[in-house]
Amino acid sequence: MPVHIRRDGFDPDPTLRELRRECPVSRVDFATGGSGWLVTRYEDARTVLGDPALFPSHPNAFIAQGDEDATTAPPGFLLAYNPPQHTRLRRMLAPAFTMKQMRQLRPRVETMVTEHLDAIEKAGAPADLVTMFALPIPSLAICELLGVPYADRADFQDRSVRRTDFALSLEQRAAALTESRAYLAELVAKQRAEPGDDILGMLVRDHGDVLTDAELVGVADLLLIAGHDTTAHMLALGVLLLLTEPGHRAAILDDRADATIEEMLRYLSVVHSGIPRIAREDTELGGQRIKAGDLVVCSLPSANRDETLGADTERFDPARRISAHIAFGHGIHHCLGAPLARMELGIAYPALLRRFPSLRVATPLAELRFHAHSVVYSVESLPVAW
Repeated sequence: MPVHIRRDGFDPDPTLRELRRECPVSRVDFATGGSGWLVTRYEDARTVLGDPALFPSHPNAFIAQGDEDATTAPPGFLLAYNPPQHTRLRRMLAPAFTMKQMRQLRPRVETMVTEHLDAIEKAGAPADLVTMFALPIPSLAICELLGVPYADRADFQDRSVRRTDFALSLEQRAAALTESRAYLAELVAKQRAEPGDDILGMLVRDHGDVLTDAELVGVADLLLIAGHDTTAHMLALGVLLLLTEPGHRAAILDDRADATIEEMLRYLSVVHSGIPRIAREDTELGGQRIKAGDLVVCSLPSANRDETLGADTERFDPARRISAHIAFGHGIHHCLGAPLARMELGIAYPALLRRFPSLRVATPLAELRFHAHSVVYSVESLPVAW
């Protein structure tokens, strides 16, 4: 695996810290094929992510083809869009993720969390928090937002895992993508016939005359993956972090909870890298000469531990106050679903620890297995007892 994907427990590979100090922009081979530049410092990362004119998104961002000459983004795949197409589509989606919408959804998420805690308590210890808590709650929420039948959750979870697992072959990942888009094409057809009260229904009613079926499929596909994988993995890895020190639990249970979650997001940075970019023209970054057409990737975990952000950034500190982390990215591609993720984490963490105040990891930490080849980092399972 490339250095920016390698981890050791909660920490990025130590090589990233060395690169950040000595060679902040360095050559790297990508898991999807090809090579380019890896950006490890905070300010350099913000420069790249915040300048779509100089560093536009790679047209095939995260579509594991290794084709650096591709010029067309998949329909509806917002992460790979650049202005003005990106501006047009994001403006259509933004109303679904306003704070007003989140307030309306909050009671439903609280109910989901309570129901899953009831199920865990009824089943008894030990329980795997990944399968019984971290995965189903974001799945339920994004299914409800998109209008995806919850009965289909297991299938799309499986496809999401296969698509983002670089240990699998390109053919296996491509097959999962084909399966996902075929399923969503059927869902879009149903929404065209009878729009619901969800995001897809809203897009069909308000913009159905200008959005193609392929774009609607792409939007749904992206939101399903982004709205499920990232929050689920952050929820699981965050619980593990909170259980490592008694003081961490206390911080999440009082009025410091929101700030503590921001520190967790910074410290864990479960998404390895920002969207791959292409330099539009020759430029200089971090002391390196970047040529037009070169690929550039930003290491979010490294940037979020940059020493310029404060003292001892390699350590998790619930009392730290860093509001400008880039765990959700930066610039025009800053995560659209960040308000939803924050709401889910802000409900789930305190509710879990209040229900089970003596919660503990039920297996030696050295025996835990992590997703080592995925776009998003987390634990594969988290057995707990109380």
